[in-house]
Amino acid sequence: MATLVFDIETVGEDFESLDEMTQEVLTRWIKRESDSGEGYTAALTDLKDGLGFSPLTGEIVAIGIYDVERSKGAVYFQASPKGQEKSFEEDEFKHEVMTEKEMLSRFWEVVEKYDTFVTFNGRAFDVPFLMIRSAIHGIRPSKNLLANRYLNYQPGNARHVDLIEQLSFYGALRRRGSLHLWCRAFGIESPKIQGVAGDDVKELFESGKSDAIARYNARDLRATAALYDRYRQFLQFG
Repeated sequence: MATLVFDIETVGEDFESLDEMTQEVLTRWIKRESDSGEGYTAALTDLKDGLGFSPLTGEIVAIGIYDVERSKGAVYFQASPKGQEKSFEEDEFKHEVMTEKEMLSRFWEVVEKYDTFVTFNGRAFDVPFLMIRSAIHGIRPSKNLLANRYLNYQPGNARHVDLIEQLSFYGALRRRGSLHLWCRAFGIESPKIQGVAGDDVKELFESGKSDAIARYNARDLRATAALYDRYRQFLQFG
């Protein structure tokens, strides 16, 4: 089976640039639940920092793909607002500058060629984000990567192995753990070991360092692929 690992990086909109009604809708709950000025300020900061977690208030700035059988990958990434970044090749990855719409279109074209897909937390984040952002751009996903959560009941042309679900046995393991913790446990180099994490993506994007985001995404893909290999060897049944 042709196997594709994929991962995305996202950033949120600037809260101050949102219209008044949108700001009111987003902050309504924290106004109700915050019991002090300090509590409101802290909750508002968290809200602003979390806008990139929703496809309604965020966008995709990088989509990474990695062919497990061929050990080759690509990262499609947006140039920052400063627009200085250029496409480049590094190790087994091609890094190509594209708009979000171009990235999504290319991603779904690639997806058609594969039947097994591997993510870490992809069902809860990456795939819903990809599908909604695609629809917003008028792009129809080529496969339903959310169909049937359990592997034994997934369609043959779109088998999605979400490692966080498999390694936690669909939640039986109480603490599911981050990708960094799973890599640490299995002796795999963490994608965060070079000092970049998901929380840094927005700052990197705004400061004209999208190429650093692309490299971080490639490290995520390598780590996820290595973790998938451990899962197949020691924990996959059937």
